[in-house]
Amino acid sequence: MRRQFVRLHRWFGVATALFLFVAGLSGAIIAWDHELDAALNPSFFKARTGGPALSGLELARRVEAADPRLQVTYLPLAAEPGHTLQMMVLPRIDPATREPYKVDFNQIAVDPATGEIQRRRQWGAFSLARINLIPFIYKLHYTLHLPFTRGIDVGVWLMGIVGIIWLLDSVIALCLSFPSVKAWRKSFAFRFGRGGYALAFDLHRSGGVWIWGLLMIVAGTSVSMNLASPVVRPIVSMFSTLAPDPINNPEILRAPNPGDGVLSRERIVQLAAEAGKALNIKAPPGGLYYAEFMHAYGVGFYETGNDHGDMGLGNAWMYWDSATGKLLSKQIPGKGTAGDIFMQVQFPLHSGRILGVGGRILISAVGMAVAVLSATGLLIWLKKLNARRRSAQKTQKAPVTREAGRTPARSRSHAEIAPE
Repeated sequence: MRRQFVRLHRWFGVATALFLFVAGLSGAIIAWDHELDAALNPSFFKARTGGPALSGLELARRVEAADPRLQVTYLPLAAEPGHTLQMMVLPRIDPATREPYKVDFNQIAVDPATGEIQRRRQWGAFSLARINLIPFIYKLHYTLHLPFTRGIDVGVWLMGIVGIIWLLDSVIALCLSFPSVKAWRKSFAFRFGRGGYALAFDLHRSGGVWIWGLLMIVAGTSVSMNLASPVVRPIVSMFSTLAPDPINNPEILRAPNPGDGVLSRERIVQLAAEAGKALNIKAPPGGLYYAEFMHAYGVGFYETGNDHGDMGLGNAWMYWDSATGKLLSKQIPGKGTAGDIFMQVQFPLHSGRILGVGGRILISAVGMAVAVLSATGLLIWLKKLNARRRSAQKTQKAPVTREAGRTPARSRSHAEIAPE
């Protein structure tokens, strides 16, 4: 059995090493995406003027009035003091061509005192320019910037499958790390004085043992993040009922009727405030999202600047039919079935935000450790591969015996006896 595990660990590791190296380093960076983005692009985050800030609803109205090509799809309802208000936008349909207007940006930074657009960018663009760098790394983390193909997000699926393999390989690796009960201490030791291959081997084996639990959490939540709808939610629903939501349960959406209008943002915010009060949600409505393809609004409940959900299970969200104002679903942290809470905890665990700043520091460290484990695993494999090739070449050159026409018995090479 151990021989089969060794073979599986080798090929699982080789198949996923480069993907996990990229995911580990990028994950260590995006744990601080907001802070790094603000440091790199102060003009995108700092407001130019210091006058009284307008509400997010008024700023969205001014942006759309100034450029009728644009439709604001997401906006915080208030700006942080001294900061711009960042909105997501999409192009409207050009009535002359019946095609979307051509715009080369999907995110804008608005001066909250004047409503003027300070900066624009295409969030997630394949670009290493300073303005695009952090969104580029963020999207690289979970999609590798691979394209949609025939309606399939190839990158999201690929990284989700890598997560499944990683999860299985982590179990195998733990079994291989303890070949002997008597020598269990070696599986936790680092031979820093030896350096070279010995240290690389210890970093790979012992490093993985020390943080094995954290690796399992990150691997498992990565699957949940990328393959929630097609894989994780169906499995969880076998054990616990899941509350429906418009993204994963389109059956709860109402088909639009001819002549349907769209409720104003102000009306939806009013409905959200009333619902939040009725449900004893402490945070006020903090952000508004409009999804035209679902004919629905989403409202997040959070204090200004806390749109990420910097502690605990994140922010509450509710969804309304954009034409009728009917409440479609609600997601309240810590509320619902066991399955609901399990799904709620996936992003906070994966990002470390469940423990606040300390959790983010831990996740950054784990991300760098994943990169080290991937790199050392490849180095070990390459060294053993070269050793096996040299051994095979020596065997081919060895003289043939007269008695059996076979090569003489040879000692086992380092590649054969070195632990995996």
